[in-house]
Amino acid sequence: MSKIYDVIILGAGPAGLTAGIYAGRSRLSVLLLEKGKDGGQIAITDEIENYPGAMVEGESGPSLIARMSAQAQKFGVERAGDVIKSVDLTGSVKTLTGVKGTYQARTVILATGAFPTPIGCENEGKFVGKGISFCATCDAAFFEDFEVYVVGGGDSAVEEAMYLTKFARKVTIIHRRDMLRAAKSIQEKAFANPKIHFLWDSVVQSVDGDGLLSRMVVKNVKTGALTTIEADEEDGLFGLFGFIGYRPNSALFEGAVEMDRGYIITDADMRTNVPGVFAAGDIRVKSLRQVVTATADGAIAATAAERYLSQ
Repeated sequence: MSKIYDVIILGAGPAGLTAGIYAGRSRLSVLLLEKGKDGGQIAITDEIENYPGAMVEGESGPSLIARMSAQAQKFGVERAGDVIKSVDLTGSVKTLTGVKGTYQARTVILATGAFPTPIGCENEGKFVGKGISFCATCDAAFFEDFEVYVVGGGDSAVEEAMYLTKFARKVTIIHRRDMLRAAKSIQEKAFANPKIHFLWDSVVQSVDGDGLLSRMVVKNVKTGALTTIEADEEDGLFGLFGFIGYRPNSALFEGAVEMDRGYIITDADMRTNVPGVFAAGDIRVKSLRQVVTATADGAIAATAAERYLSQ
């Protein structure tokens, strides 16, 4: 690709799309690169209640992202679908090389987000997509009237557990502590839901089954006691959903920008240690990872990129 853009944004989640909206509205030439669907983690979120301006009657991740994508298009943001394999962020022109082509720009905004943390149990890889999932909205329907288990105790874990009760006949939250970490308002809803049960002070040690997940061993972290859980004979399987956090999708940028445990370090203006390179959203070091903070990051990054270009 011979065109040199003002800005290339890598990642079309809330941070990347917002950066595109702001950069496009500022009349910059913008290319937004995304390897999959728009939205990142929010694209698999069934219900959004705490994003300012969300539809009170019901807002989902896909509905919010669809409007963000339309806004970016309105302001002239160009799009390309590609998997970036290498980056050269040095010099006045940055180069991103993908499977389908090479892309260049004077500034780059890194907004590649994060991905689910594995549950960490034995044989986990064998049963991903065969009973183990990290997306309730994607896979809940497969477990209509089955039993499912949710690993985690934070906001996402409890919210997804409540969503799963719309499909499963019983949902058990497995948490390594004796109390949840989720917000009190979310906990109250969970404790009041008759379909939700709890397995405290426990972790999943191993999973097994004949092709499909039908057995797991749970360990009590305080006593060391092991409990084997098997699927109901009539069901033949159960679901296991992991919601124990995320890891930054930053391996591509190792050695190119400064990081802290895989998260990109930025200043308040989203600037990395490399001139002309910015980061926004869940990929950067920050205290709160929510849609609202991701969009704020994107707006700041685009504004800072515009300022950098004018100088």
